[in-house]
Amino acid sequence: MDFEPYRGELLAYCYRMLGSFHEAEDQVQETMLRAWKARDTYDRTRASVRTWLFRIATNACLTALKGRARRPLPSGLGAPSDDPGAPLTPAFDIPWLQPFPDERIELEARGDMRLALVAAMQVLPARQRAVLVLREVLQFSAAEVAAQLGTTVAAVNSALQRARAALARVGDLSEIREPDDLESRGVVERYARAFESGDIPVLVRLLTEEAILEMPPIPLWYRGRRDYGRFMDRVFQMRGRGWRTGQVTANGQPALAAYAPDLDGGHRLHTLQVFTVGAGLIMHNVVFADPRVFEAFGLPQQFFSETFRVAR
Repeated sequence: MDFEPYRGELLAYCYRMLGSFHEAEDQVQETMLRAWKARDTYDRTRASVRTWLFRIATNACLTALKGRARRPLPSGLGAPSDDPGAPLTPAFDIPWLQPFPDERIELEARGDMRLALVAAMQVLPARQRAVLVLREVLQFSAAEVAAQLGTTVAAVNSALQRARAALARVGDLSEIREPDDLESRGVVERYARAFESGDIPVLVRLLTEEAILEMPPIPLWYRGRRDYGRFMDRVFQMRGRGWRTGQVTANGQPALAAYAPDLDGGHRLHTLQVFTVGAGLIMHNVVFADPRVFEAFGLPQQFFSETFRVAR
């Protein structure tokens, strides 16, 4: 029995459930191990291999989530800061939401994994989260989900309704563009050029009025062009200008690997920046500085132009 064709889809599912790429990988491995051990008990007359595997994965994720705090972004924890000089103190005690490296799975398995949506899902109770993804993203029937969760169709429908209502409070995500959209790519490329040269006026003009900048594991976040620009001025004063950037994608969104000028004349990996673009402007930039995130994306510590499709 070959389970490998389902690995990518299972990885995307476990990521949506857990909010962590590394934990998702662990639970996919656990799912594969449990399925292999139970292969002789599988009954094809009762469920397809796919349905059976997702039942195992769901149980593994629900077990992993017991007693765990949700994985937030800084904007989900409190009000924005208006002090661009606030201390940049990481909060390592918070299990921050991680981005998902798109290149790790095939396009067909990704579905909708936008950061804002995954962050909103983390607020849902674990079983509601499972119902939402199994029904809305993976298109299992209510009866299949009821069997996977050991509950009734009525309970599944009720959980789905509550999950939809909770997500509706996130706001309208319909304006967000895919990274292959020419307009979206153009905006991020212009941002990359301005960022590399430290041109704050151009950066600010590429933002919406209420653009958000946040930087896990630092719990600070900023809202609006003015405070975004003031904080970026601080960054360039601290780290200098003449950065380099390389384009990647994360969670189906355009992203930049940012490399700061180094003392030896080169450029050292600093952050991964994941953008939300809408109506021709940048709405949201989530800046990750976690070495484990860099590892998941396979980002080199030193900048080499041949590694990326470089924005110029």
